[in-house]
Amino acid sequence: MLYQTENRHGGDIYGGIALDFSANVSPLGTPRSVTDAIERALPELYRYPDPYCRTLVQKISEYEGVPKNFVLCGNGASELIYAYCGAVRPKRAMELAPTFSEYSLALRRTGCEVVRFALKQEENFDLRENFLPILAREKIDALFLCNPNNPTGALYPKEVLQQIVDLAREHQLIIFSDEIYDRLVMDGLEHVSIASLAPDLFCVTFSGLSKSHMIAGFRIGWMILSGNKAIAKDYIEGLKMLSNMRLCSNVPAQSVVQTALGGHQSVNDYIIPGGRIYEQREYVYKAFCDIPGITAVKPKAAFYMFPKIDTKKFNITNDEKFALDLLRDKKLLIVHGGGFNWGQPDHFRVVYLPRIEVLKDAVEKITDFLSYYHQ
Repeated sequence: MLYQTENRHGGDIYGGIALDFSANVSPLGTPRSVTDAIERALPELYRYPDPYCRTLVQKISEYEGVPKNFVLCGNGASELIYAYCGAVRPKRAMELAPTFSEYSLALRRTGCEVVRFALKQEENFDLRENFLPILAREKIDALFLCNPNNPTGALYPKEVLQQIVDLAREHQLIIFSDEIYDRLVMDGLEHVSIASLAPDLFCVTFSGLSKSHMIAGFRIGWMILSGNKAIAKDYIEGLKMLSNMRLCSNVPAQSVVQTALGGHQSVNDYIIPGGRIYEQREYVYKAFCDIPGITAVKPKAAFYMFPKIDTKKFNITNDEKFALDLLRDKKLLIVHGGGFNWGQPDHFRVVYLPRIEVLKDAVEKITDFLSYYHQ
């Protein structure tokens, strides 16, 4: 069998898992207006999709407030990450840890060396000025950011982003910023796109519909190429070549974007006090902090938390084994910290999107598991 079923991935609801605490799949379901738009598009399935995504590009350019020639679409942001790395092929790139693992996987496929800067739980996984000397010292071609961050829910401040832009300008760095969670910011905070601070630098910003618009099943993603495109002419030609190979969203997926991005954005109701995502974050944060041997940082955005395990208390030396043991005992799936390029066996990621009764069940199972677990 070609599929590697031993490598569990978030969202695999088909393999006998009782509680999936790992995947950002919303139980709220896809909005009815979107499913209606899909149904209206079904008679057009006999056609090939528009390889240039004309309607899609028009709507995204309006939504993001950028010119149409800045936008390139694909089958989800993950596909575009690989397309970007294949076209740009940096020799040495930096990412922050913990972070989404696909960046380094895509980079290493092209032979790129990846260096990391580890953020600290004691500093709430914030990006601080102590990162700047490291960025200045490392001889890199590209910087990869995930803001808001997966898996910590951290939100990077404008002041530090501006200093990163200043260093990128000085060292001629390409900035890559995955901002797919930018509509999921809580507590009255504001997301700042780093590209908005760097109109003269070549920046690549990624987004899509699977997170904030609850359309994970249809793969719809885009990247925005902004700033000084003259220095990236060859890269852009490579990306255009890939896009012309019909690496574009399918017919029904393209049809839903106008509906999804237009009108009332229901996610806004979920991230304020009293809203489902906000209240479930409050519950999960408190519940995990009450488990002996677990500490956590309250996330500011997205719908993830990255709790820390007291490895001495449980004698944990392998976080993947911890996750697998929990899966075997409780049929509860989490993602171990190593899945996000975290270098120590002391963290794991949980998703607080499931219904509150499911979250309570999951917390009870983890609490019971840790009452007897010892590696």
